[in-house]
Amino acid sequence: MFDVEMLLLILGIASGSYAIYLITRVVLGDNSDASSLAWATGDEPAVSKSPVINFSRPLVHNFTLVHAKKIKSESYRAKILENIKTAGLSRELNPDEFIGLQILWGLMFPLVLIFFNFALSLELPTMGILCFGLLGFAFPNLYVSDQKKKRNHQILIDLPFFVDLLALTTEAGMDFIGAIQRIVEKAPDSVLAEELSEMLAEIRVGSSRAEAMRNLSDRIDLSEVMSLVAVIIDADQAGVAIHNVLKDQSEQMRLERFVRAEKAGAKASQSMMVPMVLFIVPAVFITVLGPVALGFMGQK
Repeated sequence: MFDVEMLLLILGIASGSYAIYLITRVVLGDNSDASSLAWATGDEPAVSKSPVINFSRPLVHNFTLVHAKKIKSESYRAKILENIKTAGLSRELNPDEFIGLQILWGLMFPLVLIFFNFALSLELPTMGILCFGLLGFAFPNLYVSDQKKKRNHQILIDLPFFVDLLALTTEAGMDFIGAIQRIVEKAPDSVLAEELSEMLAEIRVGSSRAEAMRNLSDRIDLSEVMSLVAVIIDADQAGVAIHNVLKDQSEQMRLERFVRAEKAGAKASQSMMVPMVLFIVPAVFITVLGPVALGFMGQK
């Protein structure tokens, strides 16, 4: 049970650890990145959907971001940036913060736990601390993957409807960019509408329509969107009526969605077999045959 002496010991160890960290940072640290650690630079990321990231962000900016910037692997950073971009988190995370989160949860917290476990004889299992470190290191990847999965699911739901509206508006005489603008105005809360709005913004600042659409397909990273973008660009170059192309694409997307629904239904029926065999069938047998068994036992 904790008493005053134990509390003073914990405070002393924490203060000493923090003092050692500050001295080490002054002696070995690089002050060239000091501006990136300030919150008043005007380029802070948006508030995260994850409360864990919101809690961790001040710690990352004050303790691990400076070390994350020292990781210069271009391939690793490019992979992180691609994952962040395709998950729609570009305004929420950047590669430096992503690596900082990995260092914070995967390395710093486990080391602190090991230190206090040894200093205070807390008897925490070492394997549990190491597992916590591995899970903490993987946390940013798990969060980004989960957000990408949810985002792609929402886009797949909305895409046929958006393509239908584009086909109708272009067939009615509106140009392609004007049709996109009208749809974006009517569906402001959609993930796909946000991406189309960003595409329109790129076109306004001087990007060509083909380049803006390729950037759109890179950000979304879905085969359905890539196919749609490729078909629209080819139709533009060949001078084919865009509304006919959009109608064909809409029918194909609906067919693909129906096939995906059938596959999901088949998987659901298969996954139900395990609980049925383990729980429902034994319960039915006990209910039906239990009284008969008890009757035979009573006769004996």
